[in-house]
Amino acid sequence: MGPTRPSVAQTDNEQVLWGKKREHMNLGVTMEQPDSPTNRHRSGMRSPYLEWAKTRSQARYTLASSGMASYTLADFLSRGWVGQEDLELTGPGGYGYEPLQQALAAKNGVAPTCVVAAAGTSMANHLAMAATFEPGDEILIEQPTYELLLSTALYLGARVRRFARRFEAGFRLDPREVRGALTPRTRLIVITNLHNPSSALTDQDTLREVGELAKGVGARVLVDEVYLEACYSTARRSAFHLGNHFVATSSLTKAYGLGGLRCGWVLAEPGLARAMWRLNDFYGVNAAHPAERLGVVALNHLDEIAASYANLLTRNRQTVNRFLDTRPDLEVARHPFGTVLFPRLREGEAEAFCELLRSRYETSVVPGKFFEAPQHFRMFVGAQEPILAEGLERLKRALDEY
Repeated sequence: MGPTRPSVAQTDNEQVLWGKKREHMNLGVTMEQPDSPTNRHRSGMRSPYLEWAKTRSQARYTLASSGMASYTLADFLSRGWVGQEDLELTGPGGYGYEPLQQALAAKNGVAPTCVVAAAGTSMANHLAMAATFEPGDEILIEQPTYELLLSTALYLGARVRRFARRFEAGFRLDPREVRGALTPRTRLIVITNLHNPSSALTDQDTLREVGELAKGVGARVLVDEVYLEACYSTARRSAFHLGNHFVATSSLTKAYGLGGLRCGWVLAEPGLARAMWRLNDFYGVNAAHPAERLGVVALNHLDEIAASYANLLTRNRQTVNRFLDTRPDLEVARHPFGTVLFPRLREGEAEAFCELLRSRYETSVVPGKFFEAPQHFRMFVGAQEPILAEGLERLKRALDEY
């Protein structure tokens, strides 16, 4: 059974509930919270991380990415996957392109009515949050977490509480931490799996336990699973299959080198999925049709795309582990999956180190301040092998200097 609290997924009178949401939004609800890194009204909101990523992350040796090297249209053409019809500019519109809906449903083992196609995981998360809580509602978000999850929740007017994922425990999700932060007012629990930024995996039993905690107060659980795709042949089942109180989001952007397609999705029970489609009318109206068609092509060849990346990640992880074995100045929770890891400097804060690395050694990583962890930095392990090898060499020299 899902949450007992009335929601857009539990009533046919959607207009009443959307009217309620608009009333809340028009009250000028602020997002001022003593435990929050932001203290702005909605009109002043921004994503500090994405702003940095778009303007400051690039370097000669970029280890600040999080998605695998890009597949190109030339790759599709050379493999004979694409015909002229797959580049058609205009589609039927409506709520979901049927071939894409069917392909996403088949990939995830769900009914098409449970799938909401979205422009990447970030828009999927935005839709999921907007449909599952009202401005002023309380939600729980893991700490550390991906900055845009927190920013989006605050933008939508949530009252945010946090629960810890601790370095000493390898950033693994501990249901006791969730229980300690949960209140009867909680309406949504937000986690990432694999954890962003550490790549820690949360198993099904732990997710089920968190789900039971959520059900106890009438809340849902939102699981961002975009990095779970990078488990490839050992991929785990989506949390959505644990019950209708779970909502899962993902995309082809990270693990498959297909960021340009913006092929993302939400998995939700049909009533909630229907509400998200209507919400998306305010944001995207209709998707770019060539991207929808190419998304179908990609999904039809996903095993082939995944195989090369899985092999690359295996080799790269071995290379990175050998490097880490030589660095007593770094502490790292090492995990067997994922495209990123989250080292901690034994001394000093990472922001100055990251600036030294970028300015003097032409190599970039992500400062941990964007994850509320100033001694850490996030590092990409999915780069092409020559880039990774040289990036690690420059990282070594920067650490020796720092």
